[in-house]
Amino acid sequence: MANIKSAKKRAKQTIVRNARNNSQRSMLRTSVKKVLKALQDNDAQGATEALAAATPILDRFASRGLIHKNKAARHKSRLNARIRALKAA
Repeated sequence: MANIKSAKKRAKQTIVRNARNNSQRSMLRTSVKKVLKALQDNDAQGATEALAAATPILDRFASRGLIHKNKAARHKSRLNARIRALKAA
């Protein structure tokens, strides 16, 4: 356990930030899974709407540093490609 006042504060901040990051990461994964679920059900319209909802979440968390910007771009690109392939089929 920390003895110095600043170390105690840092420990508290770490707990709060870890909780926030875990919550946001969970929200991000859920939004991506909604797109994948719609794709699995061959629902192009639903997948498009879910991707439209997930895109700003990916961008927001990439800009905040929760995930890398290239990871956000990769997710958006791959999901969009799968939606286009579903529409073409």
